[in-house]
Amino acid sequence: MHWTKRPIHFIDFEGSRSSGILEFGVVTMQGGELVDFRTRFCPATGRIPPEDAAVHGLKAEDLAKEAPFADEWEYFCGLRAKGPFAAHYASAEHSMIKSIWPYPRTGADFARPGRSATDWGPWIDTARLYEQLIQGVTSTKLETVVVRQKLQAELDIEAQRHCPAGRAHYHCALYDALAGAVLLRTLLQRPEYSSATIAWLYQMSTADAEKREALRQTDLF
Repeated sequence: MHWTKRPIHFIDFEGSRSSGILEFGVVTMQGGELVDFRTRFCPATGRIPPEDAAVHGLKAEDLAKEAPFADEWEYFCGLRAKGPFAAHYASAEHSMIKSIWPYPRTGADFARPGRSATDWGPWIDTARLYEQLIQGVTSTKLETVVVRQKLQAELDIEAQRHCPAGRAHYHCALYDALAGAVLLRTLLQRPEYSSATIAWLYQMSTADAEKREALRQTDLF
């Protein structure tokens, strides 16, 4: 299945397994265009370490009146039913969402058309994609990759359009989701990757040889 045939939902969570998800950001890419954006704060379900608050700028007292993240079950299941999830360092987002809901509803397996899937993954991971596909990438830290690929100005334009006031910078959920989506869009605009399939993106998003082989198809690229 060509990557343009399904929406790809780029996700970022701020928080931790101990504090819970404090903010989420979702950017949906369809056919190479960023078409939908959603973000909001969520109350802490545990202690927010001061060192974490210093990074993401979120404090428990400021979030106490927000609706719990668990209220978003229908939303995230709906996203997963329509297209694959993506993230920068996707293992973190995968771990976070599974800490709330171990499994989504059974839905389509986008790596194997005609089959069903019962997991939030596999995920498309821009950190792994840039590490393996782009020559000269020595650090896959989100900000570093954006700057090295000369995408900071493009990202900031998108952030001005879509991010809430005061949350248009790194370590804010929608901003980081936008950063990953811009990275993925830019990668897939390269002529050598114009025929990429979702299954191939899944494969190249893991460095685990066994997982990659399990995802391998005969008509990937």
